[in-house]
Order: sequence, then C-alpha cells, then structure tokens
Amino acid sequence: MRIARAVIDGSPRIVVKDAATVRVAPLVGPADALQAIDAVRSGASAEWEVVDESSLSLTSPVATAGKMIAVGLNYADHTSETGFTQPERPLTFAKYTTSLTGPDDDIVIPGHLTRQVDYEAELTVLIGRRCGGTTPATLDDIAAYTVANDVSARDVQFGDVQWTRGKSFDTFTPLGPWLVTADEFGDPAGHRIYTTVNGETLQDDSTSELIFDIPALLAFISDGVTLEPGDLILTGTPAGAGAFRTPPRYLQDGDEVVCGVEGIGELRNRVTVR
Repeated sequence: MRIARAVIDGSPRIVVKDAATVRVAPLVGPADALQAIDAVRSGASAEWEVVDESSLSLTSPVATAGKMIAVGLNYADHTSETGFTQPERPLTFAKYTTSLTGPDDDIVIPGHLTRQVDYEAELTVLIGRRCGGTTPATLDDIAAYTVANDVSARDVQFGDVQWTRGKSFDTFTPLGPWLVTADEFGDPAGHRIYTTVNGETLQDDSTSELIFDIPALLAFISDGVTLEPGDLILTGTPAGAGAFRTPPRYLQDGDEVVCGVEGIGELRNRVTVR
C-alpha cells in the first residue's frame, strides 16, 4: 500500500496509490499517517474520489512525530569520507519534529545562522505500534518506509559539538513522498538510494550497504526506550555528502535537491536562503 497526505481546498486528505488509480478521501479525525493507513485497511473512509496524481500537492506524510531518531555514520564509505572511525555501535541523535516539511516544499536556509548546508538522503522507518522498552522492536513493528533528507548545517553541527540543532532548523527534514507499507516494500536491504543536485548525481548507493541494518537498528534504539506509533527513524546516509567533497559542495540559493529511494519515490526540494 502507498499512502500520502495532501491538502485539497483547505482540507487534509488521504491519498492512496495503486497500479491503476490514485484516490483521495477525507481523513477521519486528525491528519495522521498511521490513521490514514488504518482507515484504508478498515474501509473507514468510503468517500473515495479518483484524481489525477499530477493535480495533487503532497504534504509531509507524517504531520507530527513523537520522536525522530537519526543514525549517523551508518554507511562505511560515508564514514571513510568524513574521517571518523567506523562506530562499534549505532551512533544516534535526535532531530526536532518541527523540521518536517513536504516532499516538494522549499528547504529554507536561515542565512544569518549558516552558509554550509548539506544534503543527506536517508531511508526512513515509520513505527506502527508501541514497542521496545523491555522487549526489543523488530521488523514486525514497522508500519511503513519513506524517504527523508537529513538537511545539515555543518558549521552549526560541528560548531555546537553536537548534532541536533544544526540538523533541526525549520524545513530541514523533507519527508515523503509516499509511505510504502512494509508488506509492499519488502526486504529493506538492496534498494538504491541517491541524491542529485541540479541534475548532478552526488550520492548513489544501496541500502544493503548499511553498517547496522534495520533489524540491528531497531534492537539497539528500542533497548530500554519505548517507541510509539508515529515515531520516525532515519537510518543513515551514503557517501557523497557535500561537506566531504573536494571542494565542498554546499547547497546554494536556487538549487534543486532530489533525494530518492528505489521503491518509494523522490523528494524534490528547492533551496531558498533567507
């Protein structure tokens, strides 16, 4: 199942895409991704309308998340390019959920705070049910997969000597375009993951190259920590990030950044400096 969210005439809608059609229906209750999935599966939203996909402006498929947990240095080639030592266990950090934005929305750079903004394509996991704490989470606890761009202000990230603020400015987590349910996405390993900037391919790898795969990440992150429905886990980015190229390739006003994962789709965001 492929689920998205859109706003049509001021109202939030569920968007469901299958091989033949794209359908929309009013959301029942809060505009929440998991509720959308449940509504489709249960048939709770019966007012379906077939639409032209090109007419839709998709919003972030997750309106809000209790926790957004990201993983650093989780591809060997990316770790090598940064000069850091490959971690012996997952390196996790938080991103503020107010950084979430849509798959076609602008990435807005606060120019008074940073001039070294980078892109990071990431396969992202949406947790579907309460799990973890005393019993580690597993693949069965995943509701869906999507794509995130872990936009990073490198000067702030490394100047702060911690990663949260520089990766959490408003609009610094484009998400989408689709939530692809676990049954359709299949094995999370072996999917192409890539980034282009103005048409130039700068990241191109496979999710099979994760140092810590999805089951390992779930087990580590949820050990002693309860994960809630709607929590997001960004699983890491491959080599090719702009800060570690020679010369560095930071995002500039007017750039178009495309981040994609095979089997899900692409984020396509314009950069605006303010």
